[in-house]
Amino acid sequence: MSHCEGQQNQPIAPSAERDEWMNRASVALFAILWTASGLRAQSDPPNVPILSGAFAFIGSTTAGATTYQPILAPVLVVPIGDKWLIESRADIQGFFAREGGTTGPYNGQFLASLDYLQVDYILNAHLTITAGRFLTPFNFYNERISALWIANLEDSPIIFPIGTRTSASSNGGMLRGVAISRPAWSLNYTAYFSATSTTENLQSGRAAGGRAGIFIPRLGLEVGGSYQRFLQNGDSNQSGAYVVWEPRQIPLDVRGEYAHSPGGKGYWLEGAYRLASSRTVSGPVSRLQVVARVQQFFKGNPAPEDLLPSADVNQFDFGLNYYLPHDVRLNGSYGRAYSSAGNFNVWNFAVTYRFVFPAWPGEKQ
Repeated sequence: MSHCEGQQNQPIAPSAERDEWMNRASVALFAILWTASGLRAQSDPPNVPILSGAFAFIGSTTAGATTYQPILAPVLVVPIGDKWLIESRADIQGFFAREGGTTGPYNGQFLASLDYLQVDYILNAHLTITAGRFLTPFNFYNERISALWIANLEDSPIIFPIGTRTSASSNGGMLRGVAISRPAWSLNYTAYFSATSTTENLQSGRAAGGRAGIFIPRLGLEVGGSYQRFLQNGDSNQSGAYVVWEPRQIPLDVRGEYAHSPGGKGYWLEGAYRLASSRTVSGPVSRLQVVARVQQFFKGNPAPEDLLPSADVNQFDFGLNYYLPHDVRLNGSYGRAYSSAGNFNVWNFAVTYRFVFPAWPGEKQ
């Protein structure tokens, strides 16, 4: 699951010293948070730490090359009183592919990364202050639906790297909340700053940005936009817009994003229809969800570190999700990409199991 310009800015400190400092800081922070969560779990039972996440096995065939990925993504949430919250998610995955792409024996390796480890202070409904490592809040895909158990299709959109490089995570601080709340609409916002890190499993780019969106409950509609200033590799601007629509009258979920950067621009639009919400469908078929996505990418001046295609791409995907009891989901999809660099098919299948339980023994489910 996934998932530049000019010279690198001069670092504030030598790379070796910076990496050593980041390693020590991350280890110390994790130890402090884990100890605090343990103490809180013993002293205040109602605030029970929760361990959730998912295990998935994904098979993918792209242009004839097949890969297999077992993935474990645990999530730890630790409430501390009414104002503090600790959140963390790791990603442990294997990657197995043929040596020659489409021929030869399978070889593989296991990789681990820390998607986020953050401390939230909830001042009020209008402001939450976050510090640590967090998912970069550019548009909405990365933060809201990129998780294994939420995404309708296994492949991230083509434009996903825009606004989320280098690792889709940021190390720094973030402010967020609801600026204005009315019965008919509300305005939400996010502002953040991230520091550069090349430390293994804690990579991030130096950037600053924000996002704002308007939500209209009566229509089930949210529209918004994002902006980011990437402050390294020559500096550059990234901008985007998004829409999410969940009408009450129709069991339909529509999502889409647009993003622009020096490396290129593009959009994706996805619709998902859950048959369980239809009065005319019952029995085993009611567990089925039908998904379709169309996307286009128009290249600019991409660099290898952008992780963007080197040619224009048009692609459509069609998928089926089948929801079994006990939080198990089966997924299968087919996609066709058209590009001047070559046309190819994309086949995916996945089995995902979502779990959730108290993180400390003896607590109630």
